[in-house]
Amino acid sequence: MSGFLNEEKVDIQGPKVDIESALSAKDRDFSVKTTVHIHRLFDKFGFDGVFGRSEVMEFLELKASGASKLLANLVQADIIEPVSGYGKGKYKFKK
Repeated sequence: MSGFLNEEKVDIQGPKVDIESALSAKDRDFSVKTTVHIHRLFDKFGFDGVFGRSEVMEFLELKASGASKLLANLVQADIIEPVSGYGKGKYKFKK
């Protein structure tokens, strides 16, 4: 059982490093609060999860306007991208 936990820890370290390099590579200076929101979203959805404003509102406890602004900023900074086939206003993290 403990071997499984060690493997799991290794597995979750990879994506965190990837999102760190993606964030540091962007020319955008985010506030500490926004950076925390980005990390929390990435921890929940990773590169393969699809999310929209309602998921962001619920998960980060933001109002509609705050969630929309966060998503717009992340799209503009090239951190997330719109995806098709899930309905309007769905996004995922860019690899």
